[in-house]
Amino acid sequence: MELKVKTLDGGDAGSVAVSDTVFGLEPRADIIARMVRFQQMKKMAGTHKTKTRAEVIGTTKKYLRQKGSGGARHGNKKVPQFRGGGRAFGPVVRDHAIELPKKVRALALKHALSTKVKNENLIILDDAKAEAPKTAAVKKQISGLGIESALIISGKEVDENFAKAARNIVGIDVLPVQGINVLDVLRRDTLVLTKAAVDALEERFK
Repeated sequence: MELKVKTLDGGDAGSVAVSDTVFGLEPRADIIARMVRFQQMKKMAGTHKTKTRAEVIGTTKKYLRQKGSGGARHGNKKVPQFRGGGRAFGPVVRDHAIELPKKVRALALKHALSTKVKNENLIILDDAKAEAPKTAAVKKQISGLGIESALIISGKEVDENFAKAARNIVGIDVLPVQGINVLDVLRRDTLVLTKAAVDALEERFK
């Protein structure tokens, strides 16, 4: 598959051949959804916690006589029925992460990349560099490409000036190719890859 390559200023920089096994798959929503759920569950802190009847402060002495009160028979004040008592079956600190085979995770990323190609939301740049960390200059270049919301993936190392300038632009994320993931790819409208990132991804999936 041949895809056009642009410069950061919007000029034509030829074309690049990309693998159909990485960028030309028929997208499957079920595989992508499994990966999104995997990432979201792994991000959950799992630090929510309520106190049980063993952890709250309160007397364990029977606080009224068995008969003659006109109410129910009660003993421990820390039971869940009472205000200030422990919570029954409340949340506990735990890990929410689920398992997903490594091959499925890799396949999900391929389908996410293929989705961007199919929807014509993929832009390939010859390089993503800036002479100085000036937000206004980089913003003008990105706007010239018709981009409002994008994930920009550079090579193995991100140009420091470009990253500093782009981090002040709303809706723009910049990551090295090692950090590419399904959730971030889908979160932004457009995916921008440098030629170095394309080569690294194809090498990764060999």
